[in-house]
Amino acid sequence: MKIAMVGSGYVGLVSGACFADFGHDVVCIDKDQGKIDRLHAGVMPIYEPGLDALVDSNVKAGRLSFTTSLAEGIQGASAIFIAVGTPSRRGDGHADLSYVHAVAREVGETLANDAVVVTKSTVPVGTGDEVERIIRDCAPSHRFAVVSNPEFLREGAAIGDFKRPDRIVIGAEDEFGRDVMREVYRPLFLNESPILFTSRRSSELIKYAANAFLATKITFINEMADLCEKTGANVQDVARGIGMDGRIGAKFLHAGPGYGGSCFPKDTLALLKTAEDYDSPVRIVEAVVKANDSRKRAMGRKVLEALGGMETARGKKAALLGLTFKPNTDDMRDSPAIAIAQTLVDAGVIVTAYDPEGMEQASPLMPDVTMCDSPYAAIEGADAVAIVTEWDAFRALDLDRVKALAHRPVLVDLRNIYRPDDMRAAGFAYSSIGRG
Repeated sequence: MKIAMVGSGYVGLVSGACFADFGHDVVCIDKDQGKIDRLHAGVMPIYEPGLDALVDSNVKAGRLSFTTSLAEGIQGASAIFIAVGTPSRRGDGHADLSYVHAVAREVGETLANDAVVVTKSTVPVGTGDEVERIIRDCAPSHRFAVVSNPEFLREGAAIGDFKRPDRIVIGAEDEFGRDVMREVYRPLFLNESPILFTSRRSSELIKYAANAFLATKITFINEMADLCEKTGANVQDVARGIGMDGRIGAKFLHAGPGYGGSCFPKDTLALLKTAEDYDSPVRIVEAVVKANDSRKRAMGRKVLEALGGMETARGKKAALLGLTFKPNTDDMRDSPAIAIAQTLVDAGVIVTAYDPEGMEQASPLMPDVTMCDSPYAAIEGADAVAIVTEWDAFRALDLDRVKALAHRPVLVDLRNIYRPDDMRAAGFAYSSIGRG
C-alpha cells in the first residue's frame, strides 16, 4: 500500500519510517526544503534513538522517500496522513489548526484517486468534521473518508511504541475508512496489537483525555512529594505503595520538576479551551495546569535555597545537568529547565549547563546560560549542582571529581536518581524531591 505522510516532524517521520519498515511504500512530505534536503542526506531533524538507522535502511530498500510536493507525494496513495503541528495559538491557548486546514485544502485540490485522509495530528473534537468539509468543498466528486488516528508515542521510545503499541485508536464514520485502516495496520496484527474502532469525535477526545490523565498523575505525585517533605515521609515509598494497586498503576508516579514537552502542556491547555467552548468545565485539568506551571518556578527556588537563599544567591554559580524535558530526546518545548534557569538568572545567579543532546535547541531559549561541553565543565566552580533531567550520563557521576571541581559540594537532585545516605556519606549537602 502507498502511504503519504504530510509533515516530517517528530510524529510524521517516526510514523512514516515505521510504516515503511512494515513493508508499505511511504512518501514523507514537508514544505521545508532544507529539512527534505537534510533527510535526503541522511541527517535527522530530531534526535530519537534508532531513527537514523531505521530511515537509512528503508530509504535504501526503496520503501521510504521524501518530497516537498504534496501533489506528487499523494498521487496514488490509499492513505494520506496529516501529521503537522498543532501548537497552542498565541493569545487564547486554543490549538492552532491552520496547518491542518491548509493541508486539507491542498489535498482536496490535488486528490486524484480514492483515498482515506487520516488525521494523525493531535486535534480538538470536531476537527475531522471540518477537514471533511474542506476536502468536500474542493473535491465534491471524489470518494474519500476522513479518519482520526491519534499517536501515542513517547519521545525517546517512539519506535518501540509504534511497533508494539498498547492500542491503536481509529475513529472512522464509514466502512471504507475502516477497511483501509485495517490494511494500513495489518502488519501489527501479528503482534496482536489491540485496535479500537470508535467514532471520529471519540477518537479525537481519547488523545486529549489520555494526555490530561497522565499529566494529572505526574502533578498528583509531585504534590504528594511536597507533602512528604513536610511530614518526613518518602515519596518513592508512597509511589510504590499506591502504584501496586492495579487500579492506579506505577507508571507516571515519579516525582520531579513538572511535566513539559510537545504534548502535555499544549494538550491540557487545548482540552481546557474545548471544555470552555462546550460549557463543560474540566476543573481537575485546570488545577493540574496551574499546579504544574507553579512547580517549575518552585524548583528554581529550591536551587536558590541550596545556594543559601535569595538574599545571598546573587553572584553565586549554579550548574544545571540536563535541559531537555526528558532524556533521550533533544526536545526543549516547555522543559522545566527553562523556568528553573530563568528563576536563577532573575536572582542574579551565574548559570552553566550541560545536556547530551539539547543544547543547540536550548541556547536561544536560555541566552543568559553558558552551555558547556561536558557535565564536569559545567560543574567547575559551582556553588550548587542541580540534576534537572535524568540522562543516563548523570546516574554515575564521578562524585570525587564533582567535589574537587565544585566550589561547594552541594547537589540538588530534582529526579531522585541518587540515594540520600550515599550522598551524605560522600560528603555532599544533598537535597532531593519528597524524601523528607
